[in-house]
Amino acid sequence: MSRRRDPARTPSPPRAPVRAAARALGLMLLGVLLAGLALQMVWIAQIAVLRILDPPSTAFQRSELWRLLQAGESARWRQQWVPYERISPHLKRAVVAAEDATFVEHFGVDWDALAAARQRNERLLARARQGSGPVRPARLVGGSTITQQLAKNLFLSGERTLWRKAQELWLAWMLEALLDKRRILELYLNCVEWGDGIFGAEAAAQHYFRKSAAHLTPAEAARLAVLLPAPKRYGRQVTSGVLTQRAGVIQARMPAVRIP
Repeated sequence: MSRRRDPARTPSPPRAPVRAAARALGLMLLGVLLAGLALQMVWIAQIAVLRILDPPSTAFQRSELWRLLQAGESARWRQQWVPYERISPHLKRAVVAAEDATFVEHFGVDWDALAAARQRNERLLARARQGSGPVRPARLVGGSTITQQLAKNLFLSGERTLWRKAQELWLAWMLEALLDKRRILELYLNCVEWGDGIFGAEAAAQHYFRKSAAHLTPAEAARLAVLLPAPKRYGRQVTSGVLTQRAGVIQARMPAVRIP
């Protein structure tokens, strides 16, 4: 006579597959964490090297050069590195006045400016919702310090996401921790975009005024500083009335800002 199996005593399914899946997930998360830590160490090493060596290029410059090469317009490329002492103090003041008036005071991030930018973006989004058509998601635009902009140009892509913004903040803190303000401003002035394929103060001064960056006047420096928010677009209308008016505002602010 066969024995009937007691349903209550039916063995539970083996737990080995569940444990294997959990272990695989744990190893994957550990790998992601280690990869993230390795990336941070690479960034720290690269920033430390910037204390004594000038970067041959930035992430943004490489992407722009690739774009120009694909379009067959690589001849537009202009860049020439010059040391801090060979950049006009007028240009330093103009850029700080236009982009980051508290540059010498903050530790990479101006929280008040970020909060103001967030409020401005929310107002723009609310205004867009009152119109017709799809509403684009809110993006944090503006409020970035010179240090944050340098961090983005050196290492990051141009996408606008919260994750990239967090990376930008972290890199800005590392730049401030490892470099002094004078070096940060020197790097920024030599790496920032001033037009389509035009990078750095010397290339900008030569392109727009046919002179060295060391010999820029206050008015010329303000003219260059006003291009920075949208260099490709503003570089094509550098003598427009709107930009002339904005340059005048920047020039009026220049004597009040501090530079390293």
